[in-house]
Amino acid sequence: MAASGAPSIALIGAGRMGAALATGWLSGRGKRDIRIVDPKPSETVQAWADAGKVTVNPDPAPVDVLIVAVKPQVFPKMAESLKPWIGPGTVVVSIMAGTRLKQLSDRLGTGCVVRAMPNTPGAIGKGVTVICKSDNVTDSQVSATQKLLEPLGEVIGPVDEKYMSVVTGLSGSGPAYVFLLAEAMADAAMAEGLPEELASRLAQLTVEGAAALMGQSGEAPNALRKAVTSPGGTTQAALDILMDEGGITGLMRKAIRAAANRDRELSRDTD
Repeated sequence: MAASGAPSIALIGAGRMGAALATGWLSGRGKRDIRIVDPKPSETVQAWADAGKVTVNPDPAPVDVLIVAVKPQVFPKMAESLKPWIGPGTVVVSIMAGTRLKQLSDRLGTGCVVRAMPNTPGAIGKGVTVICKSDNVTDSQVSATQKLLEPLGEVIGPVDEKYMSVVTGLSGSGPAYVFLLAEAMADAAMAEGLPEELASRLAQLTVEGAAALMGQSGEAPNALRKAVTSPGGTTQAALDILMDEGGITGLMRKAIRAAANRDRELSRDTD
């Protein structure tokens, strides 16, 4: 715990996810000692520093929580420079894809590590983050880590680390699949003669509305799909194509497998 009594946090990397976390911390009720390390801090981060809300690029010293939010390819080169932030009571939280708990522990010299896989809707507090942990992390440290990640949205776990590559392929990369779906829907409508602006707007609103309904109804996706599909109707005609052999189900399995495999490859790249 910092001398001020506020929990001390060092955030290494203030990109999209890192900045979203810091925004949530600053808008929350609890007081925190936030230290941000970034070679090129954004205007927003610099404004926080100028207002005395955070400290930017201070000299390293042990903190309660060290959050590593850099690209996994960069981590091996900078791991040694992170060690001064780590003390006996420090929890290290990594939001890097493909970097395993053992790799974190070996490179940073601590057994108290947590992996977190957020996704980009976390930038507006609507994301989901899945965590796994090493055996050395206590229940109270897990609870504190979950609270720190809550500004990004829902936090799930801890789960077994063996699931994290598939988690990465599903929820970590998943928003891109939804964006592609909206893009493909609009392109298909334009091919049928709909003006581009109207097609894009309808596709976007349809995806947004469907997601909101799924979130609020409490029903499973397959139940919602069946409820909107009349036998012999227009929706059924479309689903006959999408659910045919070689359709969206098979493609999605291939896509998530490819993303999970890439996550596994990244773990080998950071050895």
